Amino acid sequence: MNVRKAEAADLNAVSALALALWPDHQPKELRQELAQLMDDKEAAFFLLEEENRPVGFAQCQLRHDYVEGTSTSPVGYLEGIYVSPGLRGRGGARALLGACERWAASLGCTEFASDCELTNSASLAFHLNVGFEEAGRIICFAKKL
Repeated sequence: MNVRKAEAADLNAVSALALALWPDHQPKELRQELAQLMDDKEAAFFLLEEENRPVGFAQCQLRHDYVEGTSTSPVGYLEGIYVSPGLRGRGGARALLGACERWAASLGCTEFASDCELTNSASLAFHLNVGFEEAGRIICFAKKL
């Protein structure tokens, strides 16, 4: 498997993989959002390929606001990571994360962070396995006015 930085020409591949990670999004809206982010110098996408076929992706960005558990700004942030189910457990996600971390470090970041849903035990296990330390847990609330 190979990891490379995604370019604008990879928008279809990134969009398809992102939709697999975030299936509740509308495809057209997600594609537009990703296209805008691909033009943002403070965001990056990386593709995991096997035999020149995209099988995973990671999205990372710089965050300038407070990030739980960090003390610097900006902080590199893993916004999303996905590897096709049949290829998991072979180091692809770790390789994608490494590309994101190197990208953030190249922009001067000394810290890197991420999050996951409280119920996503697979994501929690991944994060702990690749060296993240849990910084806190929250439950968010909302109500209509």
